[in-house]
Amino acid sequence: MPKFKYEARDRYGIKKKGIIAAEIPEQAEELLKNRGFQDIKIKLSREKKKKNSELKLFTHKVKEKDLAIFTRQLKAMISAGIGIADALEVISKQIPNSILAKTLKLLQEDVKTGMSLSKAMERYPKVFPKFLVNLVASAEESGNLDIVLQRATVYYEKISAIKRKIISASLYPVAVLVIATLIVLGILAFIVPIFAKMYLEMGASLPIFTQLLITLSDVLKSNFLYILVFIIAFFTGVSYVKKIEKGRKFIHSFILKLPFLGEIFRKGAIAKFARTLSILVSSGVPILRSLEIAATVSGNAVIENAVENAKKQVEQGKNLYISLDEEVFTPIFISMVKVGEETGRLDEMLDTISDFFEDEVSKAVDGLISTIEPFLMVFIGGIVGFIIVALYLPMFKMGDLINR
Repeated sequence: MPKFKYEARDRYGIKKKGIIAAEIPEQAEELLKNRGFQDIKIKLSREKKKKNSELKLFTHKVKEKDLAIFTRQLKAMISAGIGIADALEVISKQIPNSILAKTLKLLQEDVKTGMSLSKAMERYPKVFPKFLVNLVASAEESGNLDIVLQRATVYYEKISAIKRKIISASLYPVAVLVIATLIVLGILAFIVPIFAKMYLEMGASLPIFTQLLITLSDVLKSNFLYILVFIIAFFTGVSYVKKIEKGRKFIHSFILKLPFLGEIFRKGAIAKFARTLSILVSSGVPILRSLEIAATVSGNAVIENAVENAKKQVEQGKNLYISLDEEVFTPIFISMVKVGEETGRLDEMLDTISDFFEDEVSKAVDGLISTIEPFLMVFIGGIVGFIIVALYLPMFKMGDLINR
C-alpha cells in the first residue's frame, strides 16, 4: 500500500507532520479528517523503496528460532494489554537477530500509520513468510491474535527442532568424512613425499602398496589445481541446478531414494507439511490457501509438487486423502488424513501426524548415528592403517635395501 507524507493542524491548531498509508491521496486525506486534522497537505512518500532496499541484502538470515522468539514476545505483550506498535518497539530493542530488529522498527512505523499488522508484515516477504502473514491475517479477522501467536511460537520451535535433527543426520557422517579426507590429503601432500625421497635415495624397488601411495601423492601434487577447479565447478553446478525447477526436483527425488537418509528426509518433510497445514487450518485459513502455503514449507520439490496436484483435485471437489499421491505420502499419513476429514477434525489429526513423524525422525536419526559411527571409525581406521603400513613396509626390509 502506498504511503503519503502529510502536514496538517490537529484539533488544537498545532502543526503536525507524519506518514499515512492509503490507496490514493483522497483516501489519505479522508483518514486524516476523520482523526480531526485540518489544513491538510499531502504528497507521496518515497520511504517504501528506501526501506525495502535497506533489507534486500540481509533478509535471508532470519531463521525459525528468531521468529519463535518474536511471536512469543509479541503474544506476551499483547496478552498484557500493550498496543501492537509499542510492543514492536520494545521487541526490536531486545531481539537477538539484528536484521529482524531492523525490520520490526520499520513494521512499527507502518502500524503507526494505521496499517494492519498482517499488511505491514506482507511488505517484507523475505523476513515474514506467507505462513505467518496468513496466520496473523486470520487472527485479526477473528480477534484471537494472542492465541494464534502462541500457536505460531510452538510451530516455529518444532520446525526448528525437526530441521536440527535432519541436519544432524546428514551433517555427522559428512563432517567425519570431510575431516578424514583432509587428514589423508595432508598425509599424501606433506608426509608421503618425505618417505618417498628417503626411499628414492636408497635406490631400491618398493612394495606395491608403498609405490601406489607415492603415485597417489605425486598425482595429487601435480594436479592439485585441476582437482580444486573440478571441486569448485561441481558444487557450483549443483547450486545452479538446484535453482532450476527440473533440476531441483531431480536432486530432491534422488535424496528421497538414498538408503537410510532418504526415509529420514521424507518423514521430516511430511512432518513439516502436516504441522504447517494443521496450524493454518485450525487458525481459519481456507484449505486451498493452506495447501498452497504448506507445500512450500515442506522443503522438498517432490512433496511440494504432490501437494500442488492434490490441491488441484481438492479444487474440483475431491477429498484431500483421495488426492494425495500414495507414492509420496505414507499409508499411515493418508489414513489419518482420511479419519480427520470424515470426523471433521482434520487439524487435530494433522497435529497428531506431525508429532508421530517428528518422533520417528528423532528415533531414526539417533539410530542412524549410533549405527553408522562404528562403520565410519572402521572405514577411517582402515584407510589410516593402510597408509601407515604402506609407508613403513619398506622399513621391515631395510637390511635388504641397504645391502643393495
